[in-house]
Amino acid sequence: MSKRMKVLFLPHPGIKDPWEKDIVEAIGTCHDLNFYNPRVPLPSQFDGVKVVIDFGGAMGTRAMADLSSSVKLWQILGNGFDHFDLAYWNQMRIPVANCPGQFSAIPLAECAVMFMLMLARRWHETQQSLRKGILYNPLGLELENQRLLLIGFGASARELVPRARAFGMKISAIDVRDISLEEQREFALESVFRPEQIDHVIGGFDFVSLHLPLNKETRAMINAGRLRLMKPTAYLINIARAGLIDETALYAALTEGRLAGAGLDVLADEPKDPNDPILRLPNVVATPHISGTTNGTSRRRAACARENVDRVASGLEPLYRIG
Repeated sequence: MSKRMKVLFLPHPGIKDPWEKDIVEAIGTCHDLNFYNPRVPLPSQFDGVKVVIDFGGAMGTRAMADLSSSVKLWQILGNGFDHFDLAYWNQMRIPVANCPGQFSAIPLAECAVMFMLMLARRWHETQQSLRKGILYNPLGLELENQRLLLIGFGASARELVPRARAFGMKISAIDVRDISLEEQREFALESVFRPEQIDHVIGGFDFVSLHLPLNKETRAMINAGRLRLMKPTAYLINIARAGLIDETALYAALTEGRLAGAGLDVLADEPKDPNDPILRLPNVVATPHISGTTNGTSRRRAACARENVDRVASGLEPLYRIG
């Protein structure tokens, strides 16, 4: 039986339900859950806190870390941590965990499918035809037999496979790890590649979908050179991290006819200026970083945080540690 602990939740000021409700339901009945209040002095709020739940890893500050001597876990309520100062938390010896990909993989995969369908059926052009009273235009593309390359074969890519396969797509994957023969058979992958092979294979695919974390190795991996290697009829999908793509180079490729289109849930300089030229392109479908934000994600991440709070309360090592 785990004991009750003092837990401090750092909410996002502009994002409430269902995230806050799900955290209260998951943790508030079993532990002493407190919400951070920016109008109250920090020291009193961190006094005796054992676990901090940080919305998206974007709410914590170094001043908070400096006051976290009693904290046994800093739980990021999200997957990515490229906006989190992990090195400083490591320096302060504060254990950090996240809610990794499997907790948001389903909605990410669904959003990738949505982008592929909207691009294939030329969504923006259909709306123009509709407004002008034009029938039977534009001519769409079928996903059947289209070749899809998954760059990164983690949780969201694995959830995308059966959804894309249902449309008859032919799927291959690239990953830093060896994708076993068993996995290749399970997911009916046509081919698997290593990262060093990307330049040799990217030109053979109709859709390229990114499923990677952002780090020094992956930043701007889709650059001007790689965009030139892609087919001019190909489409690029990004539901992962904006920094994976050189956005300036992408804009050039899209406007110069060297790439058919892009589906982007993540963009540089978020929130994006609504007047940014890339959002005005007829061959771009974009959403405001919502691919992983669903009611299911909220519940699963709250459950993940609850499990780790209970583990810490029971003297166990938290799951999904990143630092």
